Amino acid sequence: MTFRLLILCAALFAGHAHAYTAQEMLEDCRSAERLQAGERGNDPYVAMRANRCIAYVAGFADGYAVSDFLAEKVGVRLNAFCLPNTPDLSLRLVRAVVIHVERVPPETSTSTATLVAGALSKAFPCPEVLEPKK
Repeated sequence: MTFRLLILCAALFAGHAHAYTAQEMLEDCRSAERLQAGERGNDPYVAMRANRCIAYVAGFADGYAVSDFLAEKVGVRLNAFCLPNTPDLSLRLVRAVVIHVERVPPETSTSTATLVAGALSKAFPCPEVLEPKK
């Protein structure tokens, strides 16, 4: 029993380990920008890396949309960012992430989720002022 408690405590108090680092995400998103610009290289992993960035950022945005929808059901509006309904949204999301992550120190310990949240909130601010629901 003590051993299990020790393992549980170690797991709870262990440092943050990020499976997807800021530097990896930046390189992946730069690959996505190059592919979206029509560049073709001889690296066979460019498309895979580009798709990893696009999927991560789009998944984050979708997760936020679900959270915002559910929060609104209980009378709360998150209002952290408001994505436009444009055909080039994927490109704009990727560009926002690249711009934001290029401005953080290379060895940052900030999670990729926090970096994407910061990028999207700066690039796509919501125009309306928050008011309590009546």
